[in-house]
Amino acid sequence: MNEFENCVEGRDELREELEEIKSELTELTNSLNKQKCDQQDLKHEKEKLDGIVKQYRDKDKYYKEQLKKLKFETTPPSPPTEQQLEEMVKVDLTTEVAVEEERLSVMKPNLAAIEEYRKKEEVYKKKVEEVDKVTGDRDTKKKEYDDLRNRRLTEFMAGFSQITINLKEMYQMLTLGGDAELELVDTLDPFSEGIILSIRPPRKSWKNIKNLSGGEKTLSSLALIFALHQYKPSPLYIMDEIDAALDYRNVSLLGHYIKERTKNAQFIVISLRNNMFELADRLVGIYKTHDVTSCISIAL
Repeated sequence: MNEFENCVEGRDELREELEEIKSELTELTNSLNKQKCDQQDLKHEKEKLDGIVKQYRDKDKYYKEQLKKLKFETTPPSPPTEQQLEEMVKVDLTTEVAVEEERLSVMKPNLAAIEEYRKKEEVYKKKVEEVDKVTGDRDTKKKEYDDLRNRRLTEFMAGFSQITINLKEMYQMLTLGGDAELELVDTLDPFSEGIILSIRPPRKSWKNIKNLSGGEKTLSSLALIFALHQYKPSPLYIMDEIDAALDYRNVSLLGHYIKERTKNAQFIVISLRNNMFELADRLVGIYKTHDVTSCISIAL
């Protein structure tokens, strides 16, 4: 479970880092797109200036051809020379270029943004790989966890069904006619609410175990213990005066059951009823004389 939680926490941290990197990548992408737009604008301006230059050259050529066709009666003013026209065009172009350079200097494009974008992209790809790895580890641990839960449920339900059958048999044997039932409070999730033990003593109605008398509670509890012992035996049981609330007949039934049916375990029973301890393999007596406690053991 700890490893699974660590994987989940690691995945969440990596996702936060990825979100930060994505934000930075978005900003760099927007900056790069803006610079590309500015470059396109400059390109259009350059094309526009080239068009203006071409237009001036065409006009110069046209005017020269027209001047050749004119005939003056008096001496006309000297037309501008080709060098003068080129100087005029050059002045106009210089002005346009100065305006565009000033505009470009104000924009201050960050030419290192492309390289920074590539570095951030590499970091982003590495973080994505880490997230994928952590997600895969999380899915693996979750599958193992779900498999264990399903296995626990399967084994529990198999044992629960067998113990319920054993309980019916044990209680009917101890009471000579009663009935007992184990019920799940929540059948969809047996581990959330617990189990109810319902008992029907001989010639009586069904009751919850808490509503039974002392002797009936004793027999019900012992029937459940013996049902569990039959399903999965324990090597040792210690029972303290379990026969105190039982009558002579039930004490004899209980003693003979322990004697005959539970030979694969050791029972230590504290009892004051002779029809119980007379059936023991070994009897240990505790007594007190002259304020001194003594013990004596007898093999029967």
